[in-house]
Amino acid sequence: MLKHFGDASVKFANPPSIVSAASIVGPKEGEGPLAKYFDKISSDVLFGKETWEQAESELMRQTVELAIQKSGLAVGDIQYILAGDLLNQNSGSIYGARSFGRPFFGLFGACSAMGMAMTLGSMLIDGGYANYTVANASSHFCGAEKTFRFPLELGTQRAPTASWTVTGDGAVVLSSRGRGPYITAATTGAIIDLGQKDVNNMGAAMAPAAADAIAKHFRDLALPHDHYDLIATGDLGRYGSKLLLQLLQQENIDITTRHTDCGVLIFDEKQDVHAGGSGCGCCGSVFAGYLLNKLRTGEIKKLLFVPTGALHSVATIQQGETIPGIAHAVAVEREL
Repeated sequence: MLKHFGDASVKFANPPSIVSAASIVGPKEGEGPLAKYFDKISSDVLFGKETWEQAESELMRQTVELAIQKSGLAVGDIQYILAGDLLNQNSGSIYGARSFGRPFFGLFGACSAMGMAMTLGSMLIDGGYANYTVANASSHFCGAEKTFRFPLELGTQRAPTASWTVTGDGAVVLSSRGRGPYITAATTGAIIDLGQKDVNNMGAAMAPAAADAIAKHFRDLALPHDHYDLIATGDLGRYGSKLLLQLLQQENIDITTRHTDCGVLIFDEKQDVHAGGSGCGCCGSVFAGYLLNKLRTGEIKKLLFVPTGALHSVATIQQGETIPGIAHAVAVEREL
């Protein structure tokens, strides 16, 4: 039976269940409005390690371990771990996952990694290739600044459109059986590049990709535009979110009253993060903590989760390239 619909979407015949989730963040995130939804707030941004990169790997390890513990499963029950981050060669995820000894897929989708991991983890389960998978995404503020912008020691002034990379991690355990919430469908994003080159304005680079993925999701699956109670993008921030709504309105899609953004939710404006939060761990931790809680309590019943990513690298920016964007739309429903 073909499960592919339209241009870029799939429906799962046996929708995987999210049986557990874990989220761990750093101290700045713990000072934000979502603090009570995270499983753990670390007071130590180094997580007991000597470098920012080691800290991110430890953050990833702790979060995945906690998610598995909360599921009641043993590590050996997990058939695949799928994870992504922002560091070179996915080193944050690789060194974090090495202690588990489980089959591993390292994913690069920049800040869209959580959507990619959840989509592929669901495909493995619905395809009969696994009963249990873990989807994970992490980021660390200091590691990302060091890699993509300026060393913190320089004290460089941040542009108003700049976002603040979240020190955080989100992990979910997906199962072929369970009581939900369920991942019912997904739309895989295409690479969209409208020529944006400003590394301090990630929202502008990613918003066109988010608009494209959302529009395709509705079109491919023949859904009314009010089908979801909430549409949560990954880390467009305040400026990117406004651009997204404008782009969708040009397609006669109005999600103004049901849209939110993980990068806007995780920090308070008083925390001086400018455009909002960003990073793989932004939507990962917000989904595993805040959004999943809304589904489980019944406050929302249908969520379209749309992690967004800017697919540039240090080399491409130095060579004057543009910043391609991508977004993956994942449908998560409380009930089938």
